[in-house]
Amino acid sequence: MSGKKPRRRRRQRAAGYAVLASGLLVIGVAYAADTCSSCHGMNAQGTSAGPSLVGVGAAAVDFQMSTGRMPGKDFDAEMPRKPVTFTTKQIHQVADYISFLGGGPAIPSPAMVSSAGADIALGQQLFITNCAQCHNFAGAGGALTYGKYAPALTHSTPTEIYEAMLTGPEAMPVFSDTTVTPAQKRAIIAYVTKVRSEPNPGGFSLGRIGPVTEGLVAFLGGIAALVFAAIWITMKRRET
Repeated sequence: MSGKKPRRRRRQRAAGYAVLASGLLVIGVAYAADTCSSCHGMNAQGTSAGPSLVGVGAAAVDFQMSTGRMPGKDFDAEMPRKPVTFTTKQIHQVADYISFLGGGPAIPSPAMVSSAGADIALGQQLFITNCAQCHNFAGAGGALTYGKYAPALTHSTPTEIYEAMLTGPEAMPVFSDTTVTPAQKRAIIAYVTKVRSEPNPGGFSLGRIGPVTEGLVAFLGGIAALVFAAIWITMKRRET
């Protein structure tokens, strides 16, 4: 009799886990059907209004929904960041459902995105080599070709940055773990989050966009100085 009780308890626990998993899956299906199927299809197979979600993985869903890019009224490859529509729990339920359909990258754990002990100097080197040409050296974002743009990283969470590297949203390439290792991804995250709090020893930050704004401000300031000097010289001549 004593041997049957532990077995019965294990069966009850397994049944409980199965019911919980089934419940989460049902809720995820309900959310996806109500908010995603109009563009991505009832089975996430994709339509003319939106791409297939089969195989994109939970990380891609979490990134798009946690940044407010999805759900959107009309599909656009360059959806801007908007206020988040769903709670974190609801987003994870939809992500679990999409992952159930076809696998793909999972949502990184807090330990995977933590900057504790990460090499910030290495992160700077990796960011300048792989990311700065689009996102600017300070993560301020910038314009790309064909009217596209690289968004600023000033409000991105460590999880969102990691997921973006894993999934390559919009025009961004995919940086898989074989291309940029998890440790290197954490180093990049450490650099991006650290540079936000760095002071501007040269004065005004000018948006940290780089030489374009700095050159424009210098040009306008120089023109203004020349105009002022010309007016001052003319007034002096009139006085004499």
